[in-house]
Amino acid sequence: MFEEYLITHCSPTLASLKPASLFLYRFSSGEELYESVAVWDAQFQKKGIRITILRENAETALIYVYRPDAMGHELSRPEILSFLVSTGYQAGTIDQMLEQLRIRLHGSEEFPHEIGVFLGYPLNDVLGFIKYHGSNCKGMGDWKVYGDLGEAQKTFAKFKKCREIYANLWHQGRTIWQLTVAA
Repeated sequence: MFEEYLITHCSPTLASLKPASLFLYRFSSGEELYESVAVWDAQFQKKGIRITILRENAETALIYVYRPDAMGHELSRPEILSFLVSTGYQAGTIDQMLEQLRIRLHGSEEFPHEIGVFLGYPLNDVLGFIKYHGSNCKGMGDWKVYGDLGEAQKTFAKFKKCREIYANLWHQGRTIWQLTVAA
């Protein structure tokens, strides 16, 4: 079951097309959740990927799968870092920044929309989403587009094709380990 979530929601990250992915996982027990995350994190680390829980409640967990090097590079870009600092984050390592995001996810009833930059979404689209409260977008796909619609549509098509290929290969017997591109 956990593997299916990884294939369905994280293929572009596993293929190294995207720095991070996020999915909501419905688990049967806390033990099953922690064991799944620990096992996959240990395996993924060998290929330069980490998996962590950003938030959990009694039945679901928000699972973040990311490439630390790519995400660290993304979050250190001056415009991204400036944006995050302007919203109250303190500059730091990827682990420190994720801890601040975790605190925001737990401490507020409103979802912290800056999470888009933690998923590699274009900053213009994250800023537009925040400014317009999710309305008035130019188009939608993996995220709502407020900037370059043409580029976003190309990216959406690439991610969709990746998910289809990964799902087909997985159903044909390839393992997630075989499908994961090393950093």
